[in-house]
Amino acid sequence: LFEYNRLLKLKNYSINTINSYNHCFEKFLFHFKGKNINSLTKEEITDFLYRESQKGMSYGYQNQIINAIKFYYEKVLNRKKEFYNIPRAKRPQKLPTVFSEEEIITLLKQVKNLKHKCVLFLIYSAGLRISEAVKMKIADIDSTRNMIVVKGAKGKKDRTTLLSKKLLIMLREYYKEYRPKEYLFEGETGGQYSVKAIQNVFNKALAASGIKKEATVHSLRHSFATHLLERGADLRYIQDLLGHN
Repeated sequence: LFEYNRLLKLKNYSINTINSYNHCFEKFLFHFKGKNINSLTKEEITDFLYRESQKGMSYGYQNQIINAIKFYYEKVLNRKKEFYNIPRAKRPQKLPTVFSEEEIITLLKQVKNLKHKCVLFLIYSAGLRISEAVKMKIADIDSTRNMIVVKGAKGKKDRTTLLSKKLLIMLREYYKEYRPKEYLFEGETGGQYSVKAIQNVFNKALAASGIKKEATVHSLRHSFATHLLERGADLRYIQDLLGHN
């Protein structure tokens, strides 16, 4: 596993991808415990993948486990690319949950804590992923240019997005009260604020709002994009703000 992890890091894979690949590859190693995996045949690997596919795994997890195995043989061992013909889970075709602008207002009204309100308003008004919000640093808020710099986002890409004037007012008030040192939102002992904490704040606000929609924090990002589109913003511009190709 040492060389496997070393190469993942050298290729600058995200920590989430590294963890996912490790989990999948360890399952693969456990299945073939006692065997030399370097000498496994394509049929043996395909049989393992077929067995896993019969367990009702999701589309995303199936791709992860295939890619984790392919990474070992094709990148670590430098073998030729291989295709494994197994039944593929269907990609879910679900429409994302989107709040109306009125529902966003109702949702945020449920949050009384200034720090919590700023976090959710930032995610909505800038169209951020929750992972981008916790990594946001004070220096990433550019008030002179009315923009937010999102560094090292998904795919290791930097981008800029909108800085709401209302959010800027809230952030200035928040900064005076909380005095964060490095990250825009920090835990009680410093460092990045936790994703779990933001999810808990959102879930409590959603329950208190009376809004009967199945939603997550990511629904705020979907709502940001939808509201811009409804106001006539160019689709390509919206994609740039979201960091999509």
